[in-house]
Amino acid sequence: MKVSALSQASQSSLSQTRLKDAAIELEAAFLSEMLKSAGFGKTRQSFGGGAGEDQFSSLLVQHQAQQLARSGGVGLSEILLKSLMEKTDVVRG
Repeated sequence: MKVSALSQASQSSLSQTRLKDAAIELEAAFLSEMLKSAGFGKTRQSFGGGAGEDQFSSLLVQHQAQQLARSGGVGLSEILLKSLMEKTDVVRG
């Protein structure tokens, strides 16, 4: 009986971790689009521009958005996580 209780607890913890990761990734995608709209990642003439800078600027914006989301972001991941947890509890119950 104890083994199944531990198994359920570990599965619950694992699913919560997966939901948290998914919520953070969704917030990062949102922040990435917001940063692009704000002009981050656009070629600046002071750096010389060029094809390489254009290609890698989107990667820089994505990385910055991921770091923002992982460090707390704007709170969107917390709201998403709460909503996802409620949905999974409804499905289980």
